[in-house]
Amino acid sequence: MERVCASYIKDLNPKLEVVSAPKGFSGLVLVGGADDKYELARLIKERVPEADKVLIIEGVAKAEIPSIAEEVTKIIKDKISPDETFAVRTVRRGSHEFTSIDVNVAVGAKVKEVTGASVNLEFPDKVVAVEIIGGDAYISIIDGKELWRKKGPTKRPMYRLFRRFSIIHEPYLGPLDACRTMGIRIGREAQTFEVDELIIAPKGPVKALELKTFIEGVLEGIETRYQVQVKAYGRDVHKVRVYVQDMYQVVRDRSNEVLIVLEPEGKPVSQCIDELEELILRRRKRINLFIGAREGVPLGIYRFANLVLDIAPGITIATDYALSSALIAIATLIHDKFSEEW
Repeated sequence: MERVCASYIKDLNPKLEVVSAPKGFSGLVLVGGADDKYELARLIKERVPEADKVLIIEGVAKAEIPSIAEEVTKIIKDKISPDETFAVRTVRRGSHEFTSIDVNVAVGAKVKEVTGASVNLEFPDKVVAVEIIGGDAYISIIDGKELWRKKGPTKRPMYRLFRRFSIIHEPYLGPLDACRTMGIRIGREAQTFEVDELIIAPKGPVKALELKTFIEGVLEGIETRYQVQVKAYGRDVHKVRVYVQDMYQVVRDRSNEVLIVLEPEGKPVSQCIDELEELILRRRKRINLFIGAREGVPLGIYRFANLVLDIAPGITIATDYALSSALIAIATLIHDKFSEEW
């Protein structure tokens, strides 16, 4: 992709010196020879979507910590003010006797000494980017707003809220291969959102082999997703607990808790923001979300529910998408209020 990106950049100005994969390091494009590097950066951002990030080089130094720190001192004074926060991000390519953290510490100390600015590693106003390519270090100053983050000061992790959710799901029964496939998908969905528990809830007598196959699929789906989360997340991951209970008995046992039914006969979810905030955020009880499969949640249960929701009026949502669709819809509607109150 760097060759494609380099070609499009070259088209902006044939006089530019453009090097893709400098020194053999893939994913990089070095550009030189611009009369106005700031204007060129603006054009690349506007016209070359293949460029994920566009860094303007403010200084170049040998790939040695003292040289990098000295170069940063020369360029930093007018770039970061005392009332701003900053962070240092170093990416090394090649073999060196120091680590990226060593560079971060040395450069960070120098920036703080020269500017008087304070460090903010999570949401800095400015970022000092040190890109080391072999024996050279390229230094850029980036506005913190330009960096895309999965986490941000206005975001709250919704898994903390979903930990209070109990999913009461009708089993998908029928051909054994379909039972297993649907079980795997539903199990993965439940684990993706890290809900507290998943109750597989038949409404009466069912064929044992079909139910067994569905449950095996659910457990497999939970386990495979859980293993991915454990490796990828930098935090403890909640593994969804699985139970089997008659759906009507769940209603009886939890009649004093919040019961929400997901079915097309309900109110459009967009009209239920106030009710959802009241039930989910203010009552602070366990939330029981009922989801049907081939036949749906029985009408009699509607009378005992605090709320019956239709998350996509006019659309019949496939069973294997119902759980994730419901949780995403709820999260979208109450995220901001959840962020304020929790």
